[in-house]
Amino acid sequence: MMSILPEGEQLRRAIKWISDERTENPGASLSKLIGDACLKFDLPPKDAETLMRFLTEKC
Repeated sequence: MMSILPEGEQLRRAIKWISDERTENPGASLSKLIGDACLKFDLPPKDAETLMRFLTEKC
């Protein structure tokens, strides 16, 4: 059964997941983690772009 999530919740979960992954493995490639998060959380292109922008500006 698929649940309805508030707008932006998948993006928040993706950011949290990437943060956790980088804590566990600091040498992990950011671009690979972003790609993996987009697939794992089924992010649409708009959210994928937002995620990329947010993380590259932050790092």
